Amino acid sequence: MLLGPGKAYDEIHIGEIFGAAMTVTEAHLVIGAGMFGDFNPIHVNESFGQASRFGKRILHGPLSGAMVSAPLGNYFGGAVVAYLEHNCRFIAPVTAGDTITTYWTIVDKLDKPRQSGGIAMLEAESRNQNRELVLTAAGKMLVLNREACTNQAAALA
Repeated sequence: MLLGPGKAYDEIHIGEIFGAAMTVTEAHLVIGAGMFGDFNPIHVNESFGQASRFGKRILHGPLSGAMVSAPLGNYFGGAVVAYLEHNCRFIAPVTAGDTITTYWTIVDKLDKPRQSGGIAMLEAESRNQNRELVLTAAGKMLVLNREACTNQAAALA
């Protein structure tokens, strides 16, 4: 994990890779159901999950998508203006006990001088502890240059 202020737009380069890992717990399934109001038995009923094609309950897709976006917030922390776009493709189920490792790659940059930074275009792969691909994602983030971050911090002080 990157400590201190996050990476600014003028500090990143195409091909740069970063990521994080997280272990999914029973609490994620329960919180997901309450957060989304989605009580589909595939998420909340153990017997139903065991009889399903997955053999157990699975994590809600939106929560899987949110988990893979976490490294973005940490990596660019303090420099992000907005998360502009987030697209996920769910390939395999995520279940309690899985450790999901996500790696993001900066695939392109679009300078936005009037915004004092630019848009970082990113792609990700998430794999479980068995190295099975469970999700791919793409995202776009509007990120400030370092000088704009410094000016913003000074204005808040």
